[in-house]
Amino acid sequence: MAIEQVDPLVVFENIAQFEQLNFYFEHKGKQEATAAMDAIAHLHLQGKNRFSKVQEFIKSCQAKTVIFSNLNNIALPPRFFCSFSFFDENEANYPFPAATVFLPRWQITKCIDFCVLVANLVIDAKTNLELLLDELQNNIQNILSLDGRLNKYHLPGKLIKKDVSNIDRFKQTILSALESIKQKKLDKIVLAQTLDVLAGKDFSLYNSLNNLRQIHPNCYVFSTSNGKGQNFIGASPERLISIRDRQLVIDALAGSAPRGKTATEDADLANLLLNSDKEKREHKVVIDFITQHLQALGIEANILPPRLRQLCNIQHLWTPIEAKIPVNVHPLEIVAQLHPTPAVAGVSRELACAEIRRYEDFERGLYAAPLGWVDYQGNSEFIVGIRSALIDGDRARLYAGAGIVKGSDPDKELAEIQLKLQALLKALV
Repeated sequence: MAIEQVDPLVVFENIAQFEQLNFYFEHKGKQEATAAMDAIAHLHLQGKNRFSKVQEFIKSCQAKTVIFSNLNNIALPPRFFCSFSFFDENEANYPFPAATVFLPRWQITKCIDFCVLVANLVIDAKTNLELLLDELQNNIQNILSLDGRLNKYHLPGKLIKKDVSNIDRFKQTILSALESIKQKKLDKIVLAQTLDVLAGKDFSLYNSLNNLRQIHPNCYVFSTSNGKGQNFIGASPERLISIRDRQLVIDALAGSAPRGKTATEDADLANLLLNSDKEKREHKVVIDFITQHLQALGIEANILPPRLRQLCNIQHLWTPIEAKIPVNVHPLEIVAQLHPTPAVAGVSRELACAEIRRYEDFERGLYAAPLGWVDYQGNSEFIVGIRSALIDGDRARLYAGAGIVKGSDPDKELAEIQLKLQALLKALV
C-alpha cells in the first residue's frame, strides 16, 4: 500500500528485532531506501549450487503467492532479500551461512516521489482471516504512527583497536603476490586486511547506519542480520548489478586514489589516477571480465565512457556498463557469473581465490560478496559488500582490501587499505 513519506531507517529501528532476519539497503544520493523485517519464508545454504538453489526457492515462493495492492501505476511488488558469502562455504565458526534468502514479513520502500509498505502474510486452510486482518491493521497503524528522524550525526565513542593484521606480514604477502604476477602466474590479486575493535558498550546498528548514510551519500549503505544478534554492515561504492524493466547496469570499479585537501590537490590526484598506467590496467581487467561473462549468458554489453567515482575520502576509476537482459535470464544467473569480479578477487579468478585462501588468515564471509534483492518482476539490485564490518555486540571486525597488479607499491597499497578502514571506523557508534 502507498503511505505517507516515512524514513525506512526509523521504521527499521522500531520494528526490527535481533532474533529475526532483517535487511537494510539505502542510497541517499538517489533518495532510495528499503527496510525488510522478519521472514515468512527463508533458506540458508552452503555449496557451489547456492545461486541456482536460491533462484529455485524464489520461483517456488512466487508460484504460491497472490499479490493484492492499492498502488496506482507503481510497480513495486515484494522483494526477496539475499546475501552471499565470498566463498561457496564458510568456516564453521563464521556467524553467517554461505547464502541466505528470505521473503520479509514487512517491507517499506521509499523513493523520490512515493513510499510503499508491503506486508507479506502466510495463509492456509486453518488461518483465521478476521484475526489476521485485525493484527495486520494494528501493525500498519503502529508503523504509520512512528515519528522522528535519525538526522543527527552521532560521534563515535572510544574504540579500542584490539587487533590489526600484521603490517610487516601483509607487506611480505604483497611482495609474494607481485612475484607471482612477475612470473605470470597471476595478472591481479585483491588482498584484504581486517581491523578488530572493541567498544565500551554495544554498537548501535541504527546510529551507525545513519552515520554511514550521512558520511557516504553516494554509496550503498547496507545491513543484513543473521537472526542471532550479528549484523554485517557497510557503505559500498560498488554496484554489482541493477536491473529495471530488463535494463541492466553494472559498475566496473577499480583503480583508486585519495582525495585532496584542496581543490587543486584534488584535481591533481584525479588527473594522476586517470592517467596512471597501473590503475588503468587494473581497471581494464575488470571491464574485460564483465563483458566476457555477460557474453557467456548471451548478453551484449554497451560500455559507457570511463569517469571518476569520487567519495568523501577516496576516488575510483568507474565505467558504467549497460545491456538489455533476455527474458530467459534470471538476475541471479548474472550474479553467479560475475561473482567474484577481478575488483575483489583477481585474475585468473580461480587461482586468485585459491591464493586469497592461502594468504589471508581470516574468513572473508560476506566481505566483498553480493548482497541485494530480487522482486517478482525480475527487477533486482545487488552491491558488493566492501567497506564493511561484522558487528557482534560491543565487538566489530572491519574489512578492506586493495588490488595488487604489476607496478603495485606495498606501502601505497597499505595506505589505501588504512584509508578505507578509517572511513568506516568514523561511522561506528
